Amino acid sequence: MQASASGFQQNFFELFSLPARYQLDNALLDRHYHALQAQFHPDNLSLLSEAERRASMQSAARANEAYQTLRSSTRRACYLLALHGVNLPEETGFAMSDDFLMQQMGWREAIADAQHTGDAHLLVELETRLQHEMRELEEQLAVRIDSEQNYADAAEEVHKLRFLEKLAQEIADASGTMQH
Repeated sequence: MQASASGFQQNFFELFSLPARYQLDNALLDRHYHALQAQFHPDNLSLLSEAERRASMQSAARANEAYQTLRSSTRRACYLLALHGVNLPEETGFAMSDDFLMQQMGWREAIADAQHTGDAHLLVELETRLQHEMRELEEQLAVRIDSEQNYADAAEEVHKLRFLEKLAQEIADASGTMQH
């Protein structure tokens, strides 16, 4: 793994010498990331020229961006879809099924009810159910992207995952307000 000016032409998977797949070995990603970061440590840069230090800092920034993208299952899915020419529309431009929209409304009502009644146990239960649904959706994404290469269906599932992540944040926010 050698980061250089050519690293800017590499996609994020190539930068870390990993296969361009949704299912990823996070431990291997972490090891490759730390190896790259060691190359850019300030102690290693003191003898470099100003231009070389600047290029090294840009490479470190790119490695950080790549790592953050690949570490997040949603961002990794979006990145993979973009590599295959599928750009996801903003949330407002993506049609969702009526069933999924009804499910979202049900989640939001349950969160609001838990907040209104101060039921922290209900929020924990909702969070557990939501995490389970997110794991199932991530498993489906792995099949759609890695096995089937069905990027259109994967795009819809990524959009659903984004919604679920927002719900997870709403639950965390609601839990935080109850603890104060």
